[in-house]
Amino acid sequence: MVVLPVRFERSPRLHPMLSEVAHAVDTRVVVQGKRGPEVATVRGEAAGPDPQARYGSVLRAATADDLTHWDALHRQGEDLKWLLRARARERGLPVKIVAVEFTLDESLVTVSYSADERIELGGLISELRAHTRARVNFAAVGPREQAQMIGTLGACGRENCSSNHLQEFAPVSIRMARDQQLPLNPEKLSGPCGRLLCCLQYEHTQYLDLLADLPRKNARVCHTESGACGKVVKLNPLAGTVDVHTEGGMLTGVPAAQLTRAPEQAGGKSKRAEP
Repeated sequence: MVVLPVRFERSPRLHPMLSEVAHAVDTRVVVQGKRGPEVATVRGEAAGPDPQARYGSVLRAATADDLTHWDALHRQGEDLKWLLRARARERGLPVKIVAVEFTLDESLVTVSYSADERIELGGLISELRAHTRARVNFAAVGPREQAQMIGTLGACGRENCSSNHLQEFAPVSIRMARDQQLPLNPEKLSGPCGRLLCCLQYEHTQYLDLLADLPRKNARVCHTESGACGKVVKLNPLAGTVDVHTEGGMLTGVPAAQLTRAPEQAGGKSKRAEP
């Protein structure tokens, strides 16, 4: 037995599955997951299983009939998605239907939805009953999961990270933007999902290392070459410099190595700037 990483259609996350055959990368396979049999794509090389881990299983390589049936179920799910959206509008329900997905054996249909408040979904279940005999499961998804499933373009012009490669949603805070000296503009710091950009976490640790060598913002410092003293007003962590406002004007791009703590702050330990 080997373990194969597979990817489902609406998420970049890789799921390890036990398989008796080491299928090649990009092979479409039928897997037995938590919801039931589904079609997935092998996205990595085979590896040995971990005796302590729990896995789903690869049932077989997908046949032409499997893929034809899977495509038909996908189209049916899309039709039902738009039907449920229309019925929700008619009923005045504050809900967005994100996706409708069948298992390959049509025993289960999962309706992913987004809503800001608790709503009664009984009417929508009745609508589904008229079109399928599958067991219905409604699953609430958050803004990030919604962007992941739908797929959007980010501010960089490329496919958003959540639907392209992210394996999990790591916590992102506004402090990360402050540490990177970014303007605190919600429109520029938010992704298509309306939450803080996932990419703010990518370089955060590097910025913390760079900031450790700089004085804190608003600290009183003196320039060793000119003797001028003033207050740190801006940090440039990538360049390793700061801007200092003195009584004689502004000193810009001063290397941190040319700065010392002002006399009135002597005796304390120098710390990096507080963004």
